[in-house]
Amino acid sequence: MSTILVTGAAGNVGSEVVRALLDRGAQVIAAGHRRDQTGVSEGPGVTAARLDFNDRATWSQALSGAQHLFLMRPPAIADVENNLNPFVDYARTRGVDHVLFLSVAGAGKNRFVPHRKVEDHLRAHGDHYTNLRPGFFAQNLQSAYLQDIVEDDRIYVPAGRALVNWIDVRDVAEVAALVLLDPAPHRGRSYTLTGPGPVPWSEVTDALTKALGRPIHYQPASVLGYMRHLSRRGFPRGAVLVQTILHFVLRFGQGATMDPTLERILGRSGRSVHQYIADHRAAWSVPASHSTSS
Repeated sequence: MSTILVTGAAGNVGSEVVRALLDRGAQVIAAGHRRDQTGVSEGPGVTAARLDFNDRATWSQALSGAQHLFLMRPPAIADVENNLNPFVDYARTRGVDHVLFLSVAGAGKNRFVPHRKVEDHLRAHGDHYTNLRPGFFAQNLQSAYLQDIVEDDRIYVPAGRALVNWIDVRDVAEVAALVLLDPAPHRGRSYTLTGPGPVPWSEVTDALTKALGRPIHYQPASVLGYMRHLSRRGFPRGAVLVQTILHFVLRFGQGATMDPTLERILGRSGRSVHQYIADHRAAWSVPASHSTSS
């Protein structure tokens, strides 16, 4: 069984990739910016490693013994030509055969996202890579929208009445694990991954209402209203801009894409946003202090 280095092991996607690989008996090196913050407990099948793409002194130890690589771009890194791409080149010299890169939906057409530069670099050096381009994560409900749901009983984004095809990170991780454990059929491929079908925002809030036992509603935001809202929430200026653009473009159908690739690889349909909400209902429970003050 191959040894696989998983970058971003403490994150939403990376942690699920680690879990999916361990469930299939793989040997995993779980890497993070700090060795004690990789989100894993070392034990049979898994070791932790420190990996900082901007600190080349950490590269060698993290890659020690790895045959394959699950690569994620940290949100703080935009200049990938001076860190991620050189890291890929170095990984090749250390014996890494296949690189699975977590890209983004639309990277094949959008030359301005940093992910595209990584994709182009991988493509220019042979076919021992696979790009995953997942759609809109259901896990956003538990991160980007968590505070609004818990405190205000609403989802407030500038997406208008757009439909969104939510994809569960657990399904993305299963695809990643299958590719990493048997890369040959997937070499040189780029996969768009989507959920089982687009739904309106009102259907998402109805599912939250049912799961939580209290009414949750969707409130379309204006662009300026949303930017002010995020600023009041304490988001940095750059994050405000990224989040605003991310949600505004949903109005033009970019989040409603359907693609059969995930179902073909997994042999089943992806988990629905309704299932995700039912599985994680505790995440949006109102703290006692909040309910008392209300």
